[in-house]
Amino acid sequence: MKSLDADSFDDVTSSGKVIVDFWAEWCGPCKQLAPIYKELSEELDEYEFTKLDVEAHQDVAQRVGVRGIPTLVFYEDGEEVSRVQGFMQKEALKKQITSAFS
Repeated sequence: MKSLDADSFDDVTSSGKVIVDFWAEWCGPCKQLAPIYKELSEELDEYEFTKLDVEAHQDVAQRVGVRGIPTLVFYEDGEEVSRVQGFMQKEALKKQITSAFS
């Protein structure tokens, strides 16, 4: 799973089906979501799963309009197609991902 920063964000999200997990170290729900996100990244290899630390890269989070964390933003070829905010159980998140890109 790739960690993004301000320099790599636009390049990585510009092509393909990319999911960005906006998170922070101090965020409890982010910590709960992390193992589920990792499992799904191993199961759903047709998507690129990435993470962006909002504390380290507040400029990107603000530009994208992230107001709370965890927020997952789904991109297809550079365009946002969907987003979800907050903790989700694995099957619910899997359904959100597959429906966002259908």
